[in-house]
Amino acid sequence: MFWKKKRPPFIKHSISRKMNILYSVVLLGAFAACWLANNFFLERYYVSNKEEVLREAYKSLDDASGTETLEEDEFVQQLGVLCETNNISLFVMENDGQVKIYTMKDYQLMRRRLYMYLFGQFPPEETGEMLEEEEFYAIRMNRDNYSDMEYLEMTGMLQNGELFLMRAALEPIRESVQLANRFLLYVGIFVLVAGALMIQLIARRITGPLLELAKLSERMSSLDFDVKFSGKKEDEITFLGNRMNRLSETLEKTISELKTANNELQRDIEQKTKNDEMRREFLSSVSHELKTPIALIQGYAEGLQECINEDPESRSFYCEVIMDEASKMNRMVQNLLTLNELEFGNEVVTMERFDIALMIRNMLSASRILFEQKQVKLIYEQREPVYVWANEYKLGEVMNNYITNALNHVEAENIIKITLEKQSGHVRVGVFNTGKPIPEQEIGRIWDKFYKVDKARTREYGGSGVGLSIVKAIMESLHQKYGVVNYENGVEFWLELDDRADA
Repeated sequence: MFWKKKRPPFIKHSISRKMNILYSVVLLGAFAACWLANNFFLERYYVSNKEEVLREAYKSLDDASGTETLEEDEFVQQLGVLCETNNISLFVMENDGQVKIYTMKDYQLMRRRLYMYLFGQFPPEETGEMLEEEEFYAIRMNRDNYSDMEYLEMTGMLQNGELFLMRAALEPIRESVQLANRFLLYVGIFVLVAGALMIQLIARRITGPLLELAKLSERMSSLDFDVKFSGKKEDEITFLGNRMNRLSETLEKTISELKTANNELQRDIEQKTKNDEMRREFLSSVSHELKTPIALIQGYAEGLQECINEDPESRSFYCEVIMDEASKMNRMVQNLLTLNELEFGNEVVTMERFDIALMIRNMLSASRILFEQKQVKLIYEQREPVYVWANEYKLGEVMNNYITNALNHVEAENIIKITLEKQSGHVRVGVFNTGKPIPEQEIGRIWDKFYKVDKARTREYGGSGVGLSIVKAIMESLHQKYGVVNYENGVEFWLELDDRADA
């Protein structure tokens, strides 16, 4: 079952909104933590890593100095790659001042810098920071006024007494930190936006079935059990939806049983106060209605016995009258038994939900020959299903009486029109036929047993005056409304039925 999609209602504390807020808070928190870590710790990490590189370079120099391989081409090449890779400047000189190894063109600056460390001749404005001091080397962070840059510098002595200076500029490190922070900002904004869109899609996939379940429960609260959850994924939401489908089926069955029990209870209460009066009325009505056909049968039978008419044609006519009156009496008795059973409440009326449009269509199809014999133009345009709550068999008797009544009284344009109209909480069924309207003073009495508006015409088609009484008894046993409306060109008999379980 599908229904027209509506915009989801505004939910103050919706899961989707909570997921978006939670995701945004977590992502912003993670981004802020990364940004703070970069600002406060990334530079220190770079410096610490650079110190480790300086130590590795010193160890290589010291080992090479001890094995006298310091000036070999292979070692010098490896040392150059190390320095170039890690952006390190290296200067080594012998203890007599002779230059031995350098990795930069202007090595004189490195020599002057090394002498400044040896003799402690730093300008007052150069306030360096000692990071590590060992027996043969020291690592400082100091500013070079000549280049106006801050360096990480290592000075010391190798095993063979040679002096060295290694340094790495800190400015590229700071630029790398700033670049990393800027890149992190851009990436963070992109991830935040992309993640917000992604979490929105994920939230919709999660909340969509939940909203469907909410709509399902809302329609179930209105006792509409036609709607079913249609999820196909094997997850918890589908599991819940399937359980709600089972709940819907169980509720529909239970409500059907409750309506049946409630209907029976109401009928029992009403019938207890009517039984005695109905018995007296029934006996009185039967004796009155059977008086005429019995008198006719008796009179024609006596005529046959006394041989009033001796010719075969007359005797045949007498016999036909007797048989016709006996047949009418039999139909009357059958109708009276049916009416008596309804009025005395000897039968349990089971309520069920069925398609009344289909039921009427089947009845009209079965009675098509009757309409054709009377040349009646039948109008019935309902094609879509119309579900109601009633007893299908009993309602069939009501509709049969309405349609038969219309066939017996249709005149003029010879039109019979059957309509189904959905109204608030119920369905109105109408059976209209063109012909003479019912006199207004007679409308209130047509539902009484044996009452006939046009006795001559009723006698003509063999009516007993019980059909509308049966309609009345059935509709009252169903606790539903019924009635008749006069029009200028005809009469419409109508009834109403519940289309909801809670009606």
